[in-house]
Amino acid sequence: MTRYILTFYCLVFFTPGWTQEIRPRTSPLDVISMRYKESYVKLTYSQPYKNGREIFGKLIPFGKEWSPGANEATEITLTKDLTFKGFLVKAGTYSIFTIPDKEKWTIIVNKDVGLWGSYNYNQKQDLIRFDVPVQSTGNLIYEPLTMKFDQRNDVADLLIMWDRTKISIPIKFIN
Repeated sequence: MTRYILTFYCLVFFTPGWTQEIRPRTSPLDVISMRYKESYVKLTYSQPYKNGREIFGKLIPFGKEWSPGANEATEITLTKDLTFKGFLVKAGTYSIFTIPDKEKWTIIVNKDVGLWGSYNYNQKQDLIRFDVPVQSTGNLIYEPLTMKFDQRNDVADLLIMWDRTKISIPIKFIN
């Protein structure tokens, strides 16, 4: 009899945990990559959506550190050394942060990884910082935050586009 009671107890109290629905993330994970000869670059970020919100200057304040994306901080992994806008970055994994502004963004490659957004951003861990101009996408609106590599042999641009804003980060592979 105790066996039946135990079985009934297990079915009633443990089965609902198995049937919980797994819901997709509101800001889905995306991975982009590129390769040149023996060099491989992979960037991992989460894609928030505009959803009718005013993005830059409102949701993403001007003049404050932001890890482009949502959830975990955006990370880039390099298998070989390369340059970002002429600054040498050794092979490894790094976090990418930005400081958006109306006319320019400061791009930050930071040695700290495994962070949640920019909450624990530590400027002392910055490897490099440089500015890039803000560009307009014209009439094209990017609903999700979109990143992509525009590669031309040993040079590429990391494009970050959201709403009507676009920035371009120049990258060069080192042979």
